[in-house]
Order: sequence, then structure tokens, then C-alpha cells
Amino acid sequence: MKNVVLWIAQLFAAIYMAYTVIAFKFPGAEVSKHIFATIGMEPVGRIGSGVAELIAAVLLLIPKTSWAGALLGLGTMSGAIFFHLTSLGIEIVDPTTKKGDGGALFYTAIAIWACCLVVLILRRKQLPIKI
Repeated sequence: MKNVVLWIAQLFAAIYMAYTVIAFKFPGAEVSKHIFATIGMEPVGRIGSGVAELIAAVLLLIPKTSWAGALLGLGTMSGAIFFHLTSLGIEIVDPTTKKGDGGALFYTAIAIWACCLVVLILRRKQLPIKI
């Protein structure tokens, strides 16, 4: 059962992070540009966080490095959650359609953060330091 939970957490986090990077961040979707312009980090923050999330996604899929992917995922999602709670707000309004996402990006960041935490806890014996 532990392995099933572990792999579900790893796959969810890896697939969703890779998807958002490939579909939105790297192509420069208007909503991504809007988000990072709002926090004053466009384009460096968008591309930099995209690279970090893509590396995290790849590391999460390799059992020996999944702990590192989880740690990197925790860091990037913590940043996303922080900005949602401060300057962005829970709901993101797409500048082209003027429609809100209902908090989908915020809640997904929380779900990915939780999955990365589960992976880190279940893979704690692989950490280079003992906790």
C-alpha cells in the first residue's frame, strides 16, 4: 500500500508540474505572463520556475532521486502558495477571457505541495541526512 501511495503522489506531482510548464510557462501563455508580471518577475520568474518544476518532475520519476524532486517541488510550490496568499490572490483572472479560475491554480499548488511532502516522508531513508 505504501508503494501505491508513493507512486500516485510522485506521478501526480510530476505530471502536473511538467504539464503546466510545457503547456503554459514555456510557450508564454497570456495567463502565465499576467501572473508573473503581477509579482514583478516576468519573464525570469516564469522561465526560472518552469525550469525548476521541470527538473523536479524528472527527478520525481526516478526512484533514487525522487526525494530531491520532492524537495525541489516543495520549494517551488511554497513560492506559488506564498504569492497566491499575498499579491496574486486565490483566484487568477485570465486577462484575455476575463474569467477567473475559481482558485484552481492555488488549490493545485497545495495538492502538489502535499504530494511532494508525502514523497519526502516516505522516501526519508534516502535523504543524505538522517531526520
